[in-house]
Amino acid sequence: MKRLFTLLAAALMTAAVASAQDVETFNSAVETFNNGALARGDGNNVEALSMFKQALTMFEGCGEEGAEMVAKCKEVIPGTILAIAKELINNKDYDKALETLKEAEATAKDYNVEDVAAEAAELVPDALLRKGTTLVQAKNFADGAAALQEVIALQPENGKAYLLFGQALMNSGNLDGALEALKAAAALGQEGTANKLIGNIYLKQGQALLKGGKALDAAAAIENALQYVENAGAYKLLASSWMKAGKSAKALDAYKKYLEISPNAADAADIMVTIAATAQKAGDKATAIEYYSKLTGNAKYGETAKAQLAALKK
Repeated sequence: MKRLFTLLAAALMTAAVASAQDVETFNSAVETFNNGALARGDGNNVEALSMFKQALTMFEGCGEEGAEMVAKCKEVIPGTILAIAKELINNKDYDKALETLKEAEATAKDYNVEDVAAEAAELVPDALLRKGTTLVQAKNFADGAAALQEVIALQPENGKAYLLFGQALMNSGNLDGALEALKAAAALGQEGTANKLIGNIYLKQGQALLKGGKALDAAAAIENALQYVENAGAYKLLASSWMKAGKSAKALDAYKKYLEISPNAADAADIMVTIAATAQKAGDKATAIEYYSKLTGNAKYGETAKAQLAALKK
């Protein structure tokens, strides 16, 4: 790059100029341009940009003799601005990077440097995504959500942005908004993580509803959770909800599913007793006998189970 810029400028120095003053201005512009090229080659992009802009102004004052170098300055300035923006992204100075990317795109469009304009535009959502991710990781969920929402506006098919947006909203307490975003993320290739988060949201809603005495609504929310993530704890909570709602048959089904998934759970014997006693009370002798039979060897419930079996078999 250094050699190319120097040779271009040196070649133009041989052009005819109108006066000694023009020669001096032109030569000074050449020197400024070449210094900018050297700075750019050394990675000093901010310094290079300043010199290229100075050179542009100087060449514009040279009339027709400076026209070719004016064009050359306009060719290199947008790319230099873009290089500065990339440095800012790498340094995690995202707000300044976004301003600089917009400057690079606008300058490139003004100077008809289409490839730089396109690249700058493409980097904007990437910078916003990085900004949003960093903010969410820092637990600044409100600002993180705002940055991620901008990504989604620019790239409505960006599943990762929807996923992070949903996490930000979830942690901000906006569960309805989080569900909407996470469902979009799942539809855009982020099913694994998105479905787990959706399930957790519905489960939390179920817990809150059950605690608030709304057992039927709690059961509905937990059943929604189980459509996305099946786990023993959710079935146990569902059984409790159905019990409190007076739906013992549904509660027994949920308890059975809990034991099926987690047969060695610490409270497995307690759940078996609950199933057996509930079934016995409902007149379901077969289920009561089945579960009491499983408890005859249990240290805590063995004697009770044997007594109940004897009564049921009379």
